[in-house]
Amino acid sequence: MFDKLDLLEKRFEELGITMSRPEVVANPSEYQKHAKEYSDLAPTIRAYREYKKVLKEIEESRRLLTESDGELRELARQELAALEGQKAEYERNLRLLLLPKDPNDSKNIFLEIRAGTGGEEASLFVADLFRMYAKYAERQGWKIGVVSQSPTGLGGFKEIIASVEGKDVYAHLKFESGTHRVQRVPVTEASGRIHTSAATVAVLPEAEEVEVDINPSDLRIDVYRSSGPGGQSVNTTDSAVRVSHIPTGLIVTCQDEKSQHKNRAKALRVLRARLLDQAKRERDARISQERRLQIGSGDRSERIRTYNYPQGRITDHRINLTLYKLEAILDGDLDALVGALEAAEQTEALAQMEVQSVLH
Repeated sequence: MFDKLDLLEKRFEELGITMSRPEVVANPSEYQKHAKEYSDLAPTIRAYREYKKVLKEIEESRRLLTESDGELRELARQELAALEGQKAEYERNLRLLLLPKDPNDSKNIFLEIRAGTGGEEASLFVADLFRMYAKYAERQGWKIGVVSQSPTGLGGFKEIIASVEGKDVYAHLKFESGTHRVQRVPVTEASGRIHTSAATVAVLPEAEEVEVDINPSDLRIDVYRSSGPGGQSVNTTDSAVRVSHIPTGLIVTCQDEKSQHKNRAKALRVLRARLLDQAKRERDARISQERRLQIGSGDRSERIRTYNYPQGRITDHRINLTLYKLEAILDGDLDALVGALEAAEQTEALAQMEVQSVLH
């Protein structure tokens, strides 16, 4: 680990020199590339340098233990105990910082929520989930915009797709993919019986054009008039767009913009994200079960969470976490859930790292 940290520190210093060169400063794209790498390395190098300072202080405290002055030796013993604790904490943090980064973590996403079993109640649950994520995005300072929606008469959605843009959006929301289950008395239930309904959530990192090459001849693009709930027309021009990807059978529709060109551009962005997600899931399926993180693979058929209204309870089944703060979570306070899922991923990844280090 420390050999790797020494190499990273050397690279960090080289980048600092490179970024000060006039020819690099004059080339915005090259400078930006180096600046991003420098910025990504900075937290690790900062922690490593603090760690080395602690090591020096430990060495000094051990030297003081040999002094003849009894009071000085006692102070050195107390200082040494505290420093050893700091050393262990820094070592754990450095291991976390050295864990391989998910290349999608810094990306914007497309959030797709669809009604599952439960009829109209499932559609209302989709609306509740979308509001929850929209509130969370607002708390994070992210920008969220609806790409397409299929509203129902009672205020729910059969499906809603939104773009979420901001800092590290995928890193925070990637564990939301899966089946979400709700237990409550539906507004349509006259007898007061508790029903169980479900909705599926897909979190797709937005793909760059260079990551997903789409052959124009593989696309069929249809245009039609936008319509609202109940079928009424909301636009008098053929601005809605349906993009079909012939090789995979994937279909994306977008009608929220008044411009056909904007709807087409949005639909192609969603299609790229779906194709990237499909490739990722096919790759993950080839990875053995032993190497998958215990919090789940992100498979949307996997039941990941239950929202129990009568008890005010929310349970994440992947990490056996139950919180009795349903109302706050539905109002966008997802920090406890997101933090617990990220911690579970880190713990599992650290365990994998330790196994690999023993094997090698």
